[in-house]
Order: sequence, then structure tokens, then C-alpha cells
Amino acid sequence: MTLLLLIRHGENDFTKKHRLAGHLPNVHLNEKGKEQAVRLAQALKDVPITAIYSSPLDRARETAAPIAQALNLTTRIEPGLIETDVGKWQGRSIASLRLNKQWRVVQHSPSRAQFPEGETFHECQSRVVATLERRIHKRNTQEIVLCVFHADPIKLAVAYFLGMPLDHFQRLGCDTGSLTALKIGESNSALIKLNQHPPFEFLHGSRK
Repeated sequence: MTLLLLIRHGENDFTKKHRLAGHLPNVHLNEKGKEQAVRLAQALKDVPITAIYSSPLDRARETAAPIAQALNLTTRIEPGLIETDVGKWQGRSIASLRLNKQWRVVQHSPSRAQFPEGETFHECQSRVVATLERRIHKRNTQEIVLCVFHADPIKLAVAYFLGMPLDHFQRLGCDTGSLTALKIGESNSALIKLNQHPPFEFLHGSRK
């Protein structure tokens, strides 16, 4: 079985100001986000993680960097873990988007939503799950794989592996700098922890 650790990147000025960064380049961690990344690295430095994957976006890579350094691993960039493509909504504030009728669809009936000139949630979920499935090994021996990416893709992955309807995925929580743990086997999967912040006491049994 594989223990899959899904980490949302640290805070940046877009998340702080409630704006959609989407695929914008040069969205970097702010001071709080850098502190979150360091705390994650400290909490995970003795966990026997075998591989680290990251979204190609700067905020995810910057979160993964201190964790990889603490574990003496190389971060592998995985395009399939990139943020949801929000199309023309990229860069806009959530306050302004709440005035758009499509925002209610995104929040309450996401299975019917498509971002203007962007993805549907079905498309995002499919690519993220396919990426994770390629990167995990469903063997009898436990392996720990860590992935650093984004809130909605993480929640969509959790919904898929738990068999939740896509329309329920917005009910899950995923803060910046948080960790969600899933155990994935050949024929089953289980949510171990959701939206956890350091320290991660539940991982003590997995330490070297």
C-alpha cells in the first residue's frame, strides 16, 4: 500500500487577498508561506518518504524545496498536479466573482461548472487522479509518497478515492500549508487525515 501525503502550498499574496492565481507565473510564497514551508519540513524530516512530486507552479515548488532538502530528496516536477485552469477568472478577486451567476454553480453544483476558457472540475479531477495513480505503488510493503500542489485538486483527489460525488468536494477543507493523508491499496483506499497542520503526530509510527 502507499501512504499518499498531499500538501497544499504555503500562503502567498493571492491566497491572502482572496484572489484566484490560477496558472499565473511568479506567484511566490509570502513570509507566512515561507514559514509554513519550513514548519512542514521540520515536521516531515524524519518520515521515510520515498519520493516528492510538485506542481510546476512557483508557490508549490517553493513549498516543496525545504521539505526535499530536509529529506535529502530531489523534487520531481509533475505537470499533472498543476492548479485548476480557471481561464478568464485568473487573477480576479473572489469578492468580484461572487457577483457572477456562474460562481454559485462552481460552489454548489461543481459537476456542472466550467471556468470560462478553462477546465471543468471533471477534467481537473481526471488528470490529477491519473497523475497520482501513475506515481503510487499498491504493494504490500508501505511506501510514502509526498505531493505538493493546490487546494481544489487535492480535494478532488480525496473525493475520488473516497467515492464521494464530485458535487460534495467543496465541503472538504484544505488550508495553505496543510497536509492530507490517504492510504491507497489495490482494492481500497482510506482517508487517514484531512487538512492537518504540523506537528504530525500520526506519522510518528512511520519514522525510520
